[in-house]
Amino acid sequence: MTTVDYTDIRYTVTDRVATITINRPERMNSFRGRTVDELIHAFKTAWASREVACVILTGAGDRAFCAGGDVKERAETGGYGETEWGTFEIERLHRMIRDIPKPVIAAVNGVAVGGGHVLHVLCDLTIAAEHARFGQSGPRVGSFDAGFGSAYLARVIGEKRARQLWFLLELIDAPTALSWGLVNKVVPAEDLLTSAQDWGRQIASYSPTALRFLKHSFNADSDHLGGLSHLAFDGLELFSHTKEAAEGAQAFAEKRQPDFDPYR
Repeated sequence: MTTVDYTDIRYTVTDRVATITINRPERMNSFRGRTVDELIHAFKTAWASREVACVILTGAGDRAFCAGGDVKERAETGGYGETEWGTFEIERLHRMIRDIPKPVIAAVNGVAVGGGHVLHVLCDLTIAAEHARFGQSGPRVGSFDAGFGSAYLARVIGEKRARQLWFLLELIDAPTALSWGLVNKVVPAEDLLTSAQDWGRQIASYSPTALRFLKHSFNADSDHLGGLSHLAFDGLELFSHTKEAAEGAQAFAEKRQPDFDPYR
């Protein structure tokens, strides 16, 4: 087994399968700037490693896969904390998950919401625990993902269902996600990582060149959405400095309903 030391995540490699675990269970595995930096580093490490054939992305504990950006930190500091490059690199992480020439399996061990939901959507395959739940939260907390998180989501589950997730902000359960085509398989919680690892070992027995070309082929049809993603994240950066966006984050931190009426 190979291990690498991080602060916000864990990285291990067993049987040619790298497992990347977001390790902030006290914050529902929400990500801050450091978390995203470490995730990028871990994916780059897996990309370059000849001993890695497949990657599993999951969260620590059994409550959350990932609850998206750390809204509490955003409310307290106005951002997501210090980063290696001085910028919040979530868009770069999205590209890393898509571009790494090895299949990525999301093992969803609880709530996948907001930016965390986007991460699992971007993965090539998703296995969900029976208690997992899925959905969006951006418009409630003064945020949005108008790139892969919405347009590509519509490719996966259809326009009506994608709009339902973004406009109603209601979480759906694992069986519903399976029926929608949002996940590939639902298993008991105690079997989640074993099932993901079984898929990873199966994938590791196949031709890496064939898998690389297949992944690039699947991505090619929707890769033009990358331009939309650039536009969306530039817009989000501007929006995040407005009073409207601040109201969403502050209301979340104070556990109250936001008041967006002044901005209509």
